Amino acid sequence: MATKGPPIIKGRKIKTNDNSNKQEVVEEENLGSIIAQLITTEGEVTGPPLSLPANVTPEQLELLINQLLNNDEHLPYAFSVDGREIAATLYKDIIQGLKRSTEDVLKIVYQPQAIFKVRAVTRCSSTLTGHSDAILSVSFSPDGTQLATGSGDSTVRIWDINTDTPHYTCSGHNSWVLCISWSPDGKSLASGSMDKTVRLWDPETGKPIGEPLKGHSQWITCLAWEPLHLNPKCNRLASSSKDGTIRIWDTKLRRVLFTISQHTAAITCIKWGGNGLLYSASRDKMIKVWDSTQGKLVRTLEGHGHWVNTMALSTDFVLRTGAIDHTGKKPKDENEAKEWALTRYKAATGNKPERLVSGSDDFTMFIWEPSESKKPIARLTGHQKLVNHASFSPNGNMFASASFDNSVKLWDGLTGRFIASLRGHVGPVYQVCWSSDSRLLISASKDSTLKIWDLKTKKIKIDLPGHLDEVYSVDWSPSGEKVASGGKDRQLKIWRN
Repeated sequence: MATKGPPIIKGRKIKTNDNSNKQEVVEEENLGSIIAQLITTEGEVTGPPLSLPANVTPEQLELLINQLLNNDEHLPYAFSVDGREIAATLYKDIIQGLKRSTEDVLKIVYQPQAIFKVRAVTRCSSTLTGHSDAILSVSFSPDGTQLATGSGDSTVRIWDINTDTPHYTCSGHNSWVLCISWSPDGKSLASGSMDKTVRLWDPETGKPIGEPLKGHSQWITCLAWEPLHLNPKCNRLASSSKDGTIRIWDTKLRRVLFTISQHTAAITCIKWGGNGLLYSASRDKMIKVWDSTQGKLVRTLEGHGHWVNTMALSTDFVLRTGAIDHTGKKPKDENEAKEWALTRYKAATGNKPERLVSGSDDFTMFIWEPSESKKPIARLTGHQKLVNHASFSPNGNMFASASFDNSVKLWDGLTGRFIASLRGHVGPVYQVCWSSDSRLLISASKDSTLKIWDLKTKKIKIDLPGHLDEVYSVDWSPSGEKVASGGKDRQLKIWRN
């Protein structure tokens, strides 16, 4: 294969008033053609090798891939070579940017993007007061119509986000509420507290559902519901504690089904996977994988040299939203809900194993396929301090990590390859959250600000100051319309576009 030779770059010099010479914008001509092969993120070849103009744009590639795939409607795609996204032209970003030869056969990886687009929030529409201590957790319901907060004042509050007013104050805990979690059908809200109990609330009335669930001997660290497509009744909840145990509760019968107690230190995080496996991370440096039906240990994932602080699943977003997609359409009954949730889960995984990312006090992360192997896909280094939080993009193509080194880092969701560092915060970053179209990321920091990052440019898109102190928690509504944040200043802020 041969091109027409090196590019001829023509430029004209122009005179200015100060007699200085300036080069006009260069006109690139005669760039020739490049042989390219389009492939999926999994490495599957699509169509034959193609001879493309070197200055082909992403828009032109999008038209081409839609034709090759015979799509009935035009779908958006992103294109990259060796991890470098084609943003302007193939020539500028890959031949010049990666110093690739025009004689190479380029493997262009294409990834489908969300059909809908989320606009970045730009302003604080409401500052809601009411909590008398720090807000430790903020969470939208699966359909995005309700918002809950857990606070150091021992209460859970449910807010009406259409009118930006407090809806219910749920009182009953007698110590800090450390974590809250919506059931995937949105009909129950669970809260875990330093008082060693788990409580369930009815979000329609704000009243407690029965007595507190007691059994743990130390405070509750994390909560996880069984996914909707595995159990449309949504009556099984897992709680982890500083006492090193996990308890699986039947929330309807209000009793413990079984207790898991093989960790030798406090459990920091649990996730309930869409394949029926339960994952737990602990201060004993281990991640354990459990069969959620009987509580049997499936495998132990080892590699971290210090406490494991956080975990994220590539399917977190679809497991959280259950049967509700971006259209907001609701199922008629449990069977339809289960069917829709299963369809969404299968689409998110592509019939591949779900991936797990773990972050630790040892400054590193690992990416795993825990249902298949106890060996990690990759060990990820680069952070200079502990990794506090990790989160997968809704499409599973990327994940972000937040660290006490004031940075957010982006990684490839399949291989764990490093993509970029997002710098701008001047304090530790506590939490990150993705927009539902996977194009934007928001981060919350000790420096009292939130920042929205554009994943295309890998730069700050919008800076959101306004909090008076550290921002502990942030959540982006599944519909993409609103962001909620809370922190040490006891204020809940609602941000809109």
